[in-house]
Amino acid sequence: MPTVADIYELQLALDLPDSLPPEDLALLRWHLGQDGGREDGGFEYPLWEARGAALRIGGSLVGELNSSGAGWALTVRQETHPDDFDDLRRIVVWLGARTTTVGTVGYLRFYEAHHPHVLIAESGAVRREVLRVDKGVGAADQVIPDFCA
Repeated sequence: MPTVADIYELQLALDLPDSLPPEDLALLRWHLGQDGGREDGGFEYPLWEARGAALRIGGSLVGELNSSGAGWALTVRQETHPDDFDDLRRIVVWLGARTTTVGTVGYLRFYEAHHPHVLIAESGAVRREVLRVDKGVGAADQVIPDFCA
């Protein structure tokens, strides 16, 4: 039985082409718990339908798919458990093959960890990279530069 101590934070923010087939949009809508969605990808249940306050990661759980005029914009912030990693891997690989975004598309972070595993889209795939932070930087005002000065 999964425990809440095994929770991870997943964040995704990426764009998809306007040419995305209707069945792909329907699968995404199903995972997001939106009307008009239908599951046909062999998943047991929607991965990103939770909304409201997050149990362990703080903040809110969201899942949105919106037309951007030139395509589709997907944003997800959810709590996930390692039991769901096989399905999560399948959908992230599936998105990586379809996204028009190049570069960072999200991250996966154990809820107690300070550094996430960054998800990077390139060449039709998504790879994972551990975020490295300069140990010499100690304060938030040093991490986030002041562009107004």
